[in-house]
Amino acid sequence: MKRMLLITAFILMLMSLVACGNSERGERLRVVATTTYAGDLARAIGGNAVEVITLMGVGIDPHDYQPRQSDTAAIAAADVLIVNGLNLEERFGQVLQNLQGTTLIVLADALEEGDVIYEDEHTPDPHIWFDVSLWAKAAEQLATTFALLDGDNAELYSRRLEAYLIELSWLDAHIRGRLDELSPERRVLITAHDAFAYFGRAYGVEVHAVQGISTSAEASIADIEALAQLVASLEVPAIFVESSVPESTIRSVKEAAESLGHNVVIGGALYSDSTGDASRATETYIRTFRANVDLIVNALSEEE
Repeated sequence: MKRMLLITAFILMLMSLVACGNSERGERLRVVATTTYAGDLARAIGGNAVEVITLMGVGIDPHDYQPRQSDTAAIAAADVLIVNGLNLEERFGQVLQNLQGTTLIVLADALEEGDVIYEDEHTPDPHIWFDVSLWAKAAEQLATTFALLDGDNAELYSRRLEAYLIELSWLDAHIRGRLDELSPERRVLITAHDAFAYFGRAYGVEVHAVQGISTSAEASIADIEALAQLVASLEVPAIFVESSVPESTIRSVKEAAESLGHNVVIGGALYSDSTGDASRATETYIRTFRANVDLIVNALSEEE
């Protein structure tokens, strides 16, 4: 995968002759996004020039999400469909094959080959939003494509991208500053499924999980026991459940670690495959990421 933005955008433009008429009709660009992260990015870049529908709600696991008939209808009526890619939306294959008159934007296409983490030779990790620098690349691609589809608002998309990249820079600085509060031996993150590898690589955190990249994979007793051994040997003070994943496996790790004589607490629920919501002031990508990092650092620094 290469980050050939101009070529990709040109191809998208050729595929989108119908959608390009939006500004002439005086209508907003009609955008459908699969996940809350993709939807938030579309709103951040598009502002009032776009109308965004997000198919998956807060707390929904995209790995197992089965598109509904209403989703298919929304996509058919849209100018743009935004997906994360890298097999995150595992069950959207038929929907994507049947696209007609809707421009497809794959956020992961903004990345270079070396950006992508692989669980094995054939399994890419789709959780790219947990590296702020990669999310910035996705934002740049989205702004470029929006401008091609809706030339009358090209300047608006450019301005909003510039402002958003500044916000992402602030977020990155906040993450690094908070993690600097932890001693190196405390920078160990234990979660339910392997959604935080990009976070670990970008910010120098050792990351382990019960399940693999996809929540469709079942965790075995051996997986739980092995992770409990690791938690005990590293004297990890806190482990974390996730808002979109059942808590049972992490609670099993806690019980197994305690049977080995190591006291460990549940540090709280991290947002992994979905943002939070307005009631917790975590409804955006930036607010979600800040909340995650603050929770991680506060839990892992207890009694340090």
